[in-house]
Amino acid sequence: QVQLVESGGGLVQAGESLRLSCVQSGGTLSRDTWAWFRQAPGKQREFVAANRRTTITNYAESVKGRFIISRDKDKNTVYLQMDNLKPEDTAVYTCAAGRYLGSLVAIADPDQYEYWGQGTQVTVAS
Repeated sequence: QVQLVESGGGLVQAGESLRLSCVQSGGTLSRDTWAWFRQAPGKQREFVAANRRTTITNYAESVKGRFIISRDKDKNTVYLQMDNLKPEDTAVYTCAAGRYLGSLVAIADPDQYEYWGQGTQVTVAS
């Protein structure tokens, strides 16, 4: 059974960077949309970034210009490079995979994704 395993989270100061990784273990998923979501304590899960068919990317407004999502198909890994982190970025970050999603509304909807990792904690201190 294929699992998604995230890593790379941690505690950083505001303005610093982290790179999250999401590795497929136990096999390879043939899915066209890979995304990162995050959930802060007491808040709903929110969309962060998506990569569709390797070359198409979409971002939440709150992270545009600071985060970059990328996918290495040879390594079965999806990355989220996070620069200039802010305290409001503090959350559990989870990667997800699903079929090709053709609209921004669908991309941001967690219910559209079939596979989820367990998440990695990112804490940004002010």
